[in-house]
Amino acid sequence: MSFISEKYQGIPTGFRKILHFHWPIALLLTSVSFIGFLMLFSVSGGNFNKWAEPQIIRFCIGFIAMIVISFTPISIWRSMSIPTYLISLILLFYVEYFGITGKGAQRWIDLGFIRLQPSEFMKIALVMVIALYYDWLGEDKVSKLRWLLPPILLTALPMILVLNQPDLGTAILLASGAAVVMLLAGVSLWYFMAGISSIAGLVYAVIISRGTEFQILKNYQYQRIETFLDPSSDPLGTGYHITQSKIALGSGGYSGRGFMQGTQSQLNFLPEKHTDFIFTTFAEEFGFLGGIILLLLYILIIFFCYLTAMQNHNRYSALLTLGIAATFFFYFSVNMLMVMGLAPVVGVPLPLMSYGGSAMLVLLGAFGLVQSAHIHKAR
Repeated sequence: MSFISEKYQGIPTGFRKILHFHWPIALLLTSVSFIGFLMLFSVSGGNFNKWAEPQIIRFCIGFIAMIVISFTPISIWRSMSIPTYLISLILLFYVEYFGITGKGAQRWIDLGFIRLQPSEFMKIALVMVIALYYDWLGEDKVSKLRWLLPPILLTALPMILVLNQPDLGTAILLASGAAVVMLLAGVSLWYFMAGISSIAGLVYAVIISRGTEFQILKNYQYQRIETFLDPSSDPLGTGYHITQSKIALGSGGYSGRGFMQGTQSQLNFLPEKHTDFIFTTFAEEFGFLGGIILLLLYILIIFFCYLTAMQNHNRYSALLTLGIAATFFFYFSVNMLMVMGLAPVVGVPLPLMSYGGSAMLVLLGAFGLVQSAHIHKAR
């Protein structure tokens, strides 16, 4: 069946694709990004050129890329799943040996005009390749143990490379996105229960390995865990970020202090106010009400992705859409939990809000895939 319904048969193909473009998702993405531009303008003290202007340029480039990707048939992107994964993996290996180091982490490739973070590309490439795997695999094999090994290996390899950068937050997002695709593909819940038990054992191993020759995490990562459990133990050291974040959240109250009126951010008490902790800046200026509105915008994006996936009869397209939606969900939920002190600080930015080129471009490209799946589905 053609992806174009009969009532559009007399309209040129390009215009028909525009008609089928999922405009609510595009509008929501633009709305969240616009809020991000305002906050970057605010935290820079009214300096438009410092953070807001470069972010707007990246958004415009990313939005154009989203449109190009969306008008390309999903069958082409399906055939590109394995090459995309392999290229992302090669880039991760490149970062391992030749990457740029910043703030104690080796995560970037410097191209001069932009610093690329390959782990951002891997978040989507991994969802693509696992969706392809389960689209190819027969339903009678989905929960058989030997057929679980390929997706586990596909996930484990980039996770090991990312953990070595070190980047615990991205590793968590990789595992979470892959797990959701596997679950939705029909993998038995018993395997996930076994996985949760394994994670509990791994956490225990992480704890007892500290100070030994086989220490699993870096020292600063252990300090982050201690800070999460008791921020007051080192309020001027490792606990400073989360302490100031909570002060900013609390001072915003119900309706906030007003645009560019936040004391914690404007007086530079809040670290990383334009990247990982931009949500606390937003909550201080627009309060609880603003935070709820932003959360609602995020949830609506997830909701529309869910609806279009449920209406799509192509297994690859549906799994890809839901996998991207799940990765997006974990993206903003981990960041919000982190800055509220409900999760350890793991360095996950707030999607479409935090300053950064790779994350913005990759996210808009990912939603281009969602749009492609929606535009080219059978009608």
